[in-house]
Parts: sequence; structure tokens; C-alpha cells
Amino acid sequence: MSNILQPARVPGRKRQRLVPPAGRMMGLVAGMTVEELRAHFQTAIELEHSTIPPYLCALYSLDAQKKNDAQKNDEQKNQFAYQVIQSVVMEEMLHMIQAANILAAIGGRPALNNPKFIPEYPTFLPHSDDAFKVGLQKFSRDTMETFLKIEMPATRCAPPQPNNYHTIGQFYAALKDALIYHGDAIFTGDPSWQVTPDHYYGSGGKLLPVYELDHAIEGINEIVGQGEGIDTTIEDPDQQMFGQEVEYAHYFRFNEILQERRYRPEDKVHEPPSGVPVVVDWNAVIDLRPNPKMKDYPAGSPLWRMALECNQTYMQLLNIIQVACTGSPDKLKQAIPVMYELKYQVQGLMNVPLGDGSVQHAGPSFEYTPI
Repeated sequence: MSNILQPARVPGRKRQRLVPPAGRMMGLVAGMTVEELRAHFQTAIELEHSTIPPYLCALYSLDAQKKNDAQKNDEQKNQFAYQVIQSVVMEEMLHMIQAANILAAIGGRPALNNPKFIPEYPTFLPHSDDAFKVGLQKFSRDTMETFLKIEMPATRCAPPQPNNYHTIGQFYAALKDALIYHGDAIFTGDPSWQVTPDHYYGSGGKLLPVYELDHAIEGINEIVGQGEGIDTTIEDPDQQMFGQEVEYAHYFRFNEILQERRYRPEDKVHEPPSGVPVVVDWNAVIDLRPNPKMKDYPAGSPLWRMALECNQTYMQLLNIIQVACTGSPDKLKQAIPVMYELKYQVQGLMNVPLGDGSVQHAGPSFEYTPI
């Protein structure tokens, strides 16, 4: 069975390195204090995290338990979509920890396991311009359209925007400018708090410890490049930086699914992919009821208990990441079995018909649950 811990390589795809655009410098955010900058990096952690439950719901709606050969064939039809979403989830988790590394490096304390950290879906992206909501939904065309909105590349003329941003790239551009404005003097954090590739299983060297300004800028470039591409290209940032093969940024990987066609390296940002077709079966999906909540299930019922256990495992995972990002990075390895357990519990919920006269199934709510 495929798992989220080791992202499968999409066949025939190479990765491409980020080359920072020469001379590009957004306007400095001179009015942002160090405390405000720390608060914005906490928002960055929350932003990266807020995409993970929606991506997981789409992913596992393709991967619920198969009961017969026909369903196994359905899984094969959507293998490309599964591998793409799985790889993006892994990178979003890496981005969340990368943002935590930067916050810790400038003297902040990442917070990942409190009620304010966890959004109530459907939700707007944290501190965005509220242009769209992100929900917990099955894999579908509408869902992929939402994912494209999340990963939308910023235009060249889009200003840095620490609040009310339209694209994630604008948000990070503002944070990068503020870091440059304050300089190395604000990097006062304890170096032992940095999570390194040795701690993050499956990072492939892409997780960057942060000890000075250049490291933080490199980390932000990696986050933005993987999401929206390298300065008006479709490529993500990793070939020369990490010795990887060429791969496209998240926006363009998702668009390959939606357009049911692969990109070619010479394709342009504003043009549809022109490569070989890929098979996507939009019907071979578990019919997850959107945005489930524990309160939807009778208190104490078997389904309610399954949802509770899933949320408790989810909180256990966030607790481990919290400890790892605040002084004990070696503890991150404890997350591996918890991630497996969360996957099995999500799949278990998705295999339960609601039995209310509809054809829809239960699903995870990803709600804060004290443990």
C-alpha cells in the first residue's frame, strides 16, 4: 500500500533547481518590528499546515481500501494523481517545519499544538485576502481548482503583502524583505532547535537549518519555488540545490491532473500543458461528505469514536512536531509510526457509509482534541 512517508516519484519526471532571479528585490518592509516578524512566521507555519488536511482528504479519497478487482483497477487509473498529491503533502510538511526553523532562528517559539493553530474547515488561508475557502473534500475537479488557487503563482508586479495577500508568494516576499531589513542581528535563536535533514525522514536534504540571514532567504526561496515555480517558470527549485531531478512546482503538478496532460519543460506558465495525456478517473473516488465534524456523529457511537481517535492521533502528531521544533529535533522521528496510524484511521473513516439515505461516506474532521 502506498504511504505518505515516502513520496513516490512520478515516472519520467526530473527536478529543476531554483536559480534566484538576478537583481530582483521587493520593497523593504521597514515598519515591521522583530516581534511582528516573529508573529508573521508563526502565521507562515499555520499557513503551510492549513493546506495539509485538505490535501490528505483528497489523497486518501483515492486510497481507501479496495474490495475487488474493479476497484483495484480504479486505483491504477488514478495512480498519477495519487503520486502527485502525495509528493506535495510531503513538501508542505517540510515547508511547515522550514518556517518553524526560521521562526526559531530569529528568537521565536513555534506553536503547533494549541486550538488557535488548527483551522475550522472550510477556512480562508490565514491572514489572506479571503478570496476563497479551503475545505476537506474528496478528490474532484472542484477540489483541484481550489488547490490551484492555493498554489497560484504571484505576478511579477504583485507587491509584498504580509497581510491580506492574494498569493502565498506575496506573503513570503514581505517576510523576506523584512528579514533583509533587520539583517543578521535578529538571528538570536538557539541553534540546537534547528530541525535538519537528519531529523526529517524523507526530506532528501531539502530541509535547511537556519543560522543566519542567507539561510533564511534560501529557505523561503525553496518554499515559494516549490509551490509556484521559479520566477515565471513552471519548474520547482531543487536540481542543483539538492542534486535532484527536474520536477514542476505544485501549481503545475496539480494542473497536470486537472488538464489530464503532462507538461513539457519548454511549456510556458500561462499556457496549458502540451505533453502526453494522463489517465484520471474522476468517479473512482470515495464519496466523502465535505467538511465533516465530530458533532455530525451521535456522541459515543462507533463512528464518533473513530473520528475522536483520528483527531487524537492527529493531535499526537502535532505534539511531536511541536516538541521537535522547540528544542528536541531528534524527537521528530517519533512521528513516523503516528503518521502511519493517522493514515489507517482516515481510511477507516472513509470506508464507512453514513447510512442516512445518501451515498456519502464519513471522513476525518481534523479538529483540535485535547489529549
